[in-house]
Amino acid sequence: MFNRNRSLRRLAAVTSLSLVAGCGALSSGSSEDRGPIVVGTTSAPSTLDPAASWDGSWELFRNIYQTLLSYPTGASVPQPDAADYCAFTDATNLTYRCVLHKGMTFSDGAVLDARAVKYSIDRIRGINVPGGPAGLLGSLDRISTRGDREVVFHLNKPDATFPFVLATPAMSIVDPDDYPAHALRKDDKVFGSGPYSLKSYEEGKQAELVRNTRYKGFAGLHNDAVTIRYFQDSGAMVSALREKQIDVTYRGLAAPDIVSLQSKASKESLQLIEGAGTEISYLVFNPKDPWAGKLAVRRAVAQIVDRPAIAHKVYKDTVDPLYSMVPKGLTGHTTGFFDDYGDPNTSKARKILQDAGITGRVPLTLWYTTDRYGSETAPEFQELKRQLENSGLFTVTLKSRPWKTYEAGYRKGEYPVFGRGWFPDFPDAENFIAPFVGEQNALGTPYPAPRITGVLLPESRRESDRANVVKQFEQAQQILVDDARLLPLWQGKQFIAASEDISGGEQALDPSTIMTMWQLSRKTSW
Repeated sequence: MFNRNRSLRRLAAVTSLSLVAGCGALSSGSSEDRGPIVVGTTSAPSTLDPAASWDGSWELFRNIYQTLLSYPTGASVPQPDAADYCAFTDATNLTYRCVLHKGMTFSDGAVLDARAVKYSIDRIRGINVPGGPAGLLGSLDRISTRGDREVVFHLNKPDATFPFVLATPAMSIVDPDDYPAHALRKDDKVFGSGPYSLKSYEEGKQAELVRNTRYKGFAGLHNDAVTIRYFQDSGAMVSALREKQIDVTYRGLAAPDIVSLQSKASKESLQLIEGAGTEISYLVFNPKDPWAGKLAVRRAVAQIVDRPAIAHKVYKDTVDPLYSMVPKGLTGHTTGFFDDYGDPNTSKARKILQDAGITGRVPLTLWYTTDRYGSETAPEFQELKRQLENSGLFTVTLKSRPWKTYEAGYRKGEYPVFGRGWFPDFPDAENFIAPFVGEQNALGTPYPAPRITGVLLPESRRESDRANVVKQFEQAQQILVDDARLLPLWQGKQFIAASEDISGGEQALDPSTIMTMWQLSRKTSW
C-alpha cells in the first residue's frame, strides 16, 4: 500500500540525509572526509526481505533493520534495541512482553509501533517460505498488542530461548505499508529502522549504507557511511584490500590468503584480527535418495571422512576438526562422532556396508555451492571425493551451483548429499540442533527426530539457566550421531583483515559472528 503522504515523508527523509551529509563534510572530525568505509565479503545476500531469509543475508539485515532485542558490544545474551524493556511475565516462560521506545519511526519517518512489530512476525509465519525463518517460531502461539508500544508474545510451550529468537535478524521489523502480508517484496528497496539506511543496492555487487538519523537503539555509530562490496572469491577481495580499494575484509577469506596476511600484514600496513568462531561446516544426507537414504551408507561415509586432513591440507589449519554439530566453546559440546567412529578406517567402513548387504561401490553425488563459503569449498569437496574413492567403497560425482540456485535446489530436495555452513542465529547449543530437525527446518529436508523435538528440546527450553541443560544436549547430539543424517566437518575461526588506519574490528563481531558495521572507524578521525 502506497500513498502520497508516505512519498512526501520519504522526500523529507532524503533531504534530511543530504543536509546531514553536507554538514558532516565540513567537519574535520568526520570519518567521511575520505569517503565511506568499504567492507569486502564473499557472502552476498540471497534476499532483502527478512521473511525469506535464514542465511547469511542476516549480515546486511543487522545493519539496516532493527529487532526488539540485539547484542550490544560484549553482550552474550540479548538486550533491548527497538524495545525499551523486554521480559517474561511469568515463571513458566510462556508469556513474553516488550515495550517499545517512545517515538519510534522507520528511516523514512513512518511510525514504528506495536502494530508493526506484530505484523512483521505474523508475516513471517503467513508467508512461510520453505526452509525460511518461520521455523524459528515453533514455540509462538499468538501475538497481542496493548496500545502503541506494548507487544505480548504468547507461547504454546515454555521457551527460555525465545528472547534469542527475537534477537535474530529474521525478526526484523518492517513497515506494514511497505511489505505485503502474503508475498515477499521483490525489489531492491528497504525501509527499516536500523542504524543505517540502504542508499542503494546492486545485487551481487555492492550495498551502500548511510547513517539513519532517525535510529533509536543502543548502537553508537562510529562512522557515517559504509559500502559493502561483494566478491566472488577471496583472492580478488584481498587484492582489493592491498590496492586500497576496500578498507576491511570479512567472511570468505581463503586459507592461503590468511596465511599470507599473517606473515606479511605488518609489512603491508595491514592488520589481521583473529577471533574464536562458532561457524561450522557439515554434510547433509537426503533420506529420499536411494543411496544417501541408507543408514549403512551414511555411517560408512562417517567412518572414512578424515577431518584433520581437510583442516590441514585444504584450510591450512585455519579451521579445527569438528565431531559434533555443537561447536567447541558452547555448553553441551561433545565429540560424539569421534567417540563412536574413532580415526578414519576403511576396514570398519567396509564391514558396515557388508553387514547391510552392500558389496559393490556405492555411487554418491556430492553438491556444493561455488560462491558462499569461501574459495576452499571446491578443494574441500575434491578432498572428500579423494578420501571416499580411495577407500574403494564409493564412486563420487561432484556438482556445484551458485548460492541462489543452490539454495533453491536443496530446499526442493534435489541433492543426494550436499554441503552447508552454519553461522549461529544465537550463541546457544539449541541453535545447532533445533534448526535441523523436525518437519520444517533450515535445510528444507524434513528430519523427524521425535525424542529431540518432543522431549529433549522442550525440557531444555524450560530452563533459563543454560548450564543446567547439558544432559539434554548431549542426548540430542548422540541421536544425531546414531542417525548420521548430518555429518559435521569443521569449526571455523573468525578473521578480519583491515587497513592499519581502521579501528573497531575487534568489537565488530556480535555473538552470532555478524559484523556490526557501526563499530568501524578510521583511527585518524575519532
